[in-house]
Amino acid sequence: MRRDPLPAGSAGPTDRPAADAARPGPAGRLTAVLRDGPYGWRALIALAAGAVSALAMPPFDLWPLMALTLPVLVLLLDGVRARHKPARLALRPAFGLGWCFGMGYFVAGLWWIGAAFLVQADDFAWLMPFAVLGLPAYLALYTGLGAAACMLVWPRGPARFLGFAAIMTLAEWLRGTLLTGFPWNNFGYALGSDLNFAQASSVLGISGLCLVTLACLASPAALLDPARSAWRRLGPPLAAAVVLAGLWIGGAWRLAHVEVGTVPGVKLRLMQPDLPQDQKFRYDARRDVMDLYVATSESAGGLDGITHLFWPESAFPFFLEREPEALARLRGMLPAGTTLVTGAGRLEERPSGRPPAVYNSLLALDSQARTIATADKVHLVPFGEYLPFQETLEALGLQQLTRVRGGFSAAQARQPMEISGLPPALPLICYEAIFPSEIVSASKSYDRPRQGLLLNVSNDAWFGETPGPFQHFEQARMRAIEEGLPLVRATNNGISAIVDPVGRVVGMLPLGVRGVLDGALPQALPQTIYASIGNSVSNALLALCLLLAFASQRGYTRGD
Repeated sequence: MRRDPLPAGSAGPTDRPAADAARPGPAGRLTAVLRDGPYGWRALIALAAGAVSALAMPPFDLWPLMALTLPVLVLLLDGVRARHKPARLALRPAFGLGWCFGMGYFVAGLWWIGAAFLVQADDFAWLMPFAVLGLPAYLALYTGLGAAACMLVWPRGPARFLGFAAIMTLAEWLRGTLLTGFPWNNFGYALGSDLNFAQASSVLGISGLCLVTLACLASPAALLDPARSAWRRLGPPLAAAVVLAGLWIGGAWRLAHVEVGTVPGVKLRLMQPDLPQDQKFRYDARRDVMDLYVATSESAGGLDGITHLFWPESAFPFFLEREPEALARLRGMLPAGTTLVTGAGRLEERPSGRPPAVYNSLLALDSQARTIATADKVHLVPFGEYLPFQETLEALGLQQLTRVRGGFSAAQARQPMEISGLPPALPLICYEAIFPSEIVSASKSYDRPRQGLLLNVSNDAWFGETPGPFQHFEQARMRAIEEGLPLVRATNNGISAIVDPVGRVVGMLPLGVRGVLDGALPQALPQTIYASIGNSVSNALLALCLLLAFASQRGYTRGD
């Protein structure tokens, strides 16, 4: 039977496979949208990818998701760099996409901060949108700046993952340093949520772990590189898999082979009162607060045999030294040989008739309720414990959440606490535990034996049962691994815990639970590489990544 001729330009049966091959598949269409789609759509995709990335942080710990979301950001930046030459023309669109990614990440990861503004809602609820959206908008500036800077070092091929990781790690360092710093949810905590991976921080610190996280989890973008050989597409993710497997196996070996003893003659008790935040600062509730603390502390058969009792940050709605009745209660509670270590506000008189300075402090009291050691907070929380331009903003009617007139005063330097019966303790009050560089510098500044434990007290009841306390605990635990020191952590509503120097939880009181935790104090390990030399190893790796990226960039600019 005779067939009708096909119209001119139509593909015959033998032409269809070639036409189908030329038609992009789902991966190709996705790549085309990420690299060449309308900018508004790409910005929305960046925002969504950043929000999904927050699921890598506690309490979800879904770090493999970043192996999907970071490649999205890389492909978006690929498109910007390809269509904007010279590189300076790519800075603005790259900044916008990086900012959108950061905005999604920080809103999804830090929304719980808004809960603090509902504790005293009549005064502070109107500020909640500024915290929930304003703080992420500021923090996202660093992600945007990092993305823009990447355009100056954005070669074709695998080297761009190294440049991306190095520059974004530098951006994270800036975020944790400038304007007092806020390194909360550094990207490195994605891998750090796995205790095997976290062991690498004893060498690299969180900064080095951030570099590894970004380089390895961004590498799957190579699978979608156009016109590349199979080896060049598969090589980067395979290399990343080898690095991650090596870190995981090395961490597992360390956990299996490091033996941690306990300090002889020390029995700790951590008291977690789970006191509602709206009662914690009411002076008229002071007797009820003391009743709760004493009853909870004695709830596990009394305090006989307990050498050290720990209470959380800002434990009292009053200044302890000015309350004889409270001191008498403590004398009646503490048996001989038991030391109470508690958070408390502390007054210090100042000359010339000026109002006394108020410190957020740790106090150690003997069984006669005499103060035998103190430590004051060094790194205060902006808008929580003090206002920038304090007098000016107070004159306008603003006040910090803690409602201390004039704000808290900051100690000049972090000093170890010498508490009878314990090794020297490095005090970390509340979010001071999220600043690893300050801990390293403090550890090196003392002309004394090395500290034997990290002592972290906090009051996360501001944030209720949200992801915030879980994130705070994981960051404090990372400090223990970095330093090779045990962590004793007492909080108001959780998470209170004793953690050994490789990050294993010896005992824990979960979030939202009232009770006590008894346990021995783990011994410190020999000084870790990170504790000895800080970020030297991670800085060397970062410099190497930048060098390789710059070398590859030269070839790119010549059109290779």
